[in-house]
Parts: sequence; C-alpha cells; structure tokens
Amino acid sequence: MPYEHNGYTLYSRNVDLKNGGEQTIYFFSKDEPKSGSQSKLPDGYEVGVNDSTGLPYLRKS
Repeated sequence: MPYEHNGYTLYSRNVDLKNGGEQTIYFFSKDEPKSGSQSKLPDGYEVGVNDSTGLPYLRKS
C-alpha cells in the first residue's frame, strides 16, 4: 500500500547517475506522474511539510 499524506501520494523511481551508478529518488504527487511507481515510506525517513507551500517532503528522522 503506497504512502499518502494530505492528498499526495509518495512515488519513487531509479535514475542513472553520470558516474554510472543508480539512485532511487522519492517524490510526492497528487496526480500520477509519467514515470515512477507508488512507494511505501522508506525506513529512517519522516514526512515534513513546507510552511509556505504546504507540500510534503521526506527528511531523515
């Protein structure tokens, strides 16, 4: 079951880095994005909310 916060769903996708590595990025979206899949909240992270925009973001707990 994907993580949701105030109408936003958490998504993740793997991106290729310039050094040849790969990294997973996490982002919130109200609509389904072009790429990425719904995700659970990763271990060691919590959700914060931007005071001026109200958008959720991940931060280390």
